[in-house]
Amino acid sequence: MNWTDLLLIYLALLGGCLVGGASIGAAMGFVGIVGVSLASGTMLWPSFGDIIWNTATNFTLVSIPLFILMGELILQGGIATRFYTGIAPLFRRIPGGLAQTNIFGCAIFSAIAGSSVATALTVGTVAVGEMRARGYDDRLTLGTLTAGGCLGILIPPSIPLIVYGSITQASIVDLFMAGVVPGILLALIFSVYVAIRVTLSPQLMPSREVVAAEVAGQPIRDVLPVVLLISAVIGGMYFGIVTPTEASAFGCLIALVMSLLYRELSAARFRKAVVNALLTSAVVMFITLNAQLLNFAIVSSGVGRGLAGWLAALDVPAFAFFCILLLIYLVVGMFIDGLSIVLLTVPLLYPALPALGYDIVWFGIILVVFIELGALTPPMGLNLFAVQSIVPDRKLSDVAWASLPYCFLIIGFAFLLYFFPGIALWLPQTLK
Repeated sequence: MNWTDLLLIYLALLGGCLVGGASIGAAMGFVGIVGVSLASGTMLWPSFGDIIWNTATNFTLVSIPLFILMGELILQGGIATRFYTGIAPLFRRIPGGLAQTNIFGCAIFSAIAGSSVATALTVGTVAVGEMRARGYDDRLTLGTLTAGGCLGILIPPSIPLIVYGSITQASIVDLFMAGVVPGILLALIFSVYVAIRVTLSPQLMPSREVVAAEVAGQPIRDVLPVVLLISAVIGGMYFGIVTPTEASAFGCLIALVMSLLYRELSAARFRKAVVNALLTSAVVMFITLNAQLLNFAIVSSGVGRGLAGWLAALDVPAFAFFCILLLIYLVVGMFIDGLSIVLLTVPLLYPALPALGYDIVWFGIILVVFIELGALTPPMGLNLFAVQSIVPDRKLSDVAWASLPYCFLIIGFAFLLYFFPGIALWLPQTLK
């Protein structure tokens, strides 16, 4: 059967499953099994067991549940709350006040969580009550939380980057390093936008920011432990002391010790952290395992090679192809979560990237930026749902409108990365 016919069948089956209400993981696994059967009958069915075993025992992917657990320990141990109240006084003189705290709080916490939704939920749980009590407009609050949460998958560690690296065989450490400068720069862009907006519309925030004296005197004590944790985890990877998987385990140990020292991690909270990490990890691995079945179907049937050759033969300028990808990911991101997008699209696009002159590490960062955009676009933007769950008195449309300006900022930032790829590649090349 021709690869084009198989591709159309794959897309039709996948779309039908999703429209019918099947989960994205189950849909990809089903399409993968059907695809292999159409191309080779039952001859390759024994390979399914090998694929599941090899994926489940992948040493790199072990870091995902450990990074998730580290973020849960930080949240349940009260460290996240102390951290937010600790950095708040540092931004009280900057236009935007606590709105700036949301942006930079998310940026720093993202170096622990590795997840966009976890970052938005953790900071938002603390921030919403504080900002409402002080008179901040929800339009400002909600937008900074959804946008700031996006930094969770750009600044390392990043779960989508780990999965991307496992698919493309790109260095996880290089991908992590490549995300640092873009993550910081995007946070600064968000911060400048917030400062301009509150300057033009001062009614969005209280006329005078009030900070309690006992809180203002504690930033070092509350912020320093988190900074040390990030330095230990990220620095250990950058300097080759530990692998990403070892760094995630080391981070869990430090987070556990810190939580015990703060004496807020009760047995019930520890159990909740473990259960939450287990449930999240199970969902991630279920999607990953089924995506590998679909990837096997794509490779064994020749669809990947055929699509790569077709894209190369089109001779489309690299910039035009970049714009097409932006539109595709914008639409796909409205309906599918970021991790599923990586697992669904990278095996198809990866073979064509060298022909287009795209650097594999750079494209990983671009892909994450595209996913960030999807996290802010309805109807399935996960960050929108995460923040709306914190403010049930607000409609999802209210959260979406508050996030809209940041969508345009992310699109502009994607073009900035295209024209200046050194923003992403400078740090990994320099440290090498």
